[in-house]
Amino acid sequence: MATRIYLRASTKEQDAERAKELLTAKAADLGLTGITYYIENVSGTKLNRPELNKLLDESKQDDVILVESVDRLSRLSQADFDTLKTKLKEKGLKLIVADLPTTYQSNDGSIAGQVLDCINNMLVDLMATMARLDQEKRVERIKQGQEKAKQLALSKGIELNKGGRPKNIELRTKVKGYMERGFKAKEIANQCDCGLATVYRTIKEINAS
Repeated sequence: MATRIYLRASTKEQDAERAKELLTAKAADLGLTGITYYIENVSGTKLNRPELNKLLDESKQDDVILVESVDRLSRLSQADFDTLKTKLKEKGLKLIVADLPTTYQSNDGSIAGQVLDCINNMLVDLMATMARLDQEKRVERIKQGQEKAKQLALSKGIELNKGGRPKNIELRTKVKGYMERGFKAKEIANQCDCGLATVYRTIKEINAS
């Protein structure tokens, strides 16, 4: 039986290391051995993740998947989460969640063990649903904030780009000034301390307006 620790961390290296240390210690507490780590920085809303796919491909019957919390494994839609659970079941894998102590125990085949399995399944489903709803609320708050900023900008007469963000008026003014003085795009980029692509895009916007 192998132990496969799955870490879906932020892009901050220290976050991955913190979770790795925590789960390594938890594996030792539970007497789990044969540890392999799978670390990635992919959104939990995506079912198709390189390291998660690798974990599933390499796993064998009765292997343990150890995660810090359910939301590290899934912020998936209900349909995708059902697909993931089916894959785990077909592979015969045991899911242990560090912050869900009831998952530490194994089903010994007894009635009590079967009841414990049912409880764990319900708890994991509940936590996955909460993780998904939290993600949906977060996305909705971001959209609301963007719309509010857009309306505020428009009310103040600030010009917006196609993405709904305020245009860099100062940069456009500088670029336009250098254009009128006959500067080439590369020279303008040097003068404005910005990328050549930004200059070309700004010139296009100026010409369009």
